Amino acid sequence: MAEDIRAVAKNIPVSAQKARLVVDMVRGKDVVEALNVLKFVPNKSAKPVYKVVQSAMINAEENFGVSRNELYVHKIFADEGRTRKWRRFGARGRWKPWLRRSAHITVILRERES
Repeated sequence: MAEDIRAVAKNIPVSAQKARLVVDMVRGKDVVEALNVLKFVPNKSAKPVYKVVQSAMINAEENFGVSRNELYVHKIFADEGRTRKWRRFGARGRWKPWLRRSAHITVILRERES
């Protein structure tokens, strides 16, 4: 049995708070079911989460020889990444910061115990 199969995506241009809304939907589910759920979620952050879960599933199949039907999402989380600060000019010669946030998404899969 393979212990933990990981996949990480860094600097995704979505805030971690918005990514966590999608990540919470697939935690604890089977991988195939999680991918089906993510395919139909309309949020912007669903596509990068889908890609990371799919990458972890393919890593498990290729590197560890585990069937995709036996995998489930053991842990998945979205951490804050770098924040780019842009300028937006305001009234009376001032400027207001625009914060372009990013996220790091980590997926850990495990094989179901028989």
